[in-house]
Amino acid sequence: MAKLFLNLRNVPGDEAHEVRELLRTNAIDFYETPPSPWGISAGGLWIEDADQLARAKILMADYQARRREQARTQQTADEREGRAETFMGLLQSRPGYVIGMLAAMAAIIALTLALPWLLL
Repeated sequence: MAKLFLNLRNVPGDEAHEVRELLRTNAIDFYETPPSPWGISAGGLWIEDADQLARAKILMADYQARRREQARTQQTADEREGRAETFMGLLQSRPGYVIGMLAAMAAIIALTLALPWLLL
């Protein structure tokens, strides 16, 4: 029976492509299910053979460690060069969005705190 190896929900396209290539280059048989038209399922990568699944999990752990280090290196470089997204940068580029989100948060907090007293 096939086991879900990777749920493709919230997986960037480049990462999904790299995982597919990782499985192909290591001769691991897999198949892919497409996302549903209504958004209930995001699709996934499935592996039928239990031995290949164990090997794929080891390869995936190594891949994720490399990708994590690459992302951290990129984030550090962006911070050093001033390209990293900050609160002030977002406020300057999208003030309506930031102020709207802050107002929504304040309204939710106020409603949460005031609602018990209003229902007395």
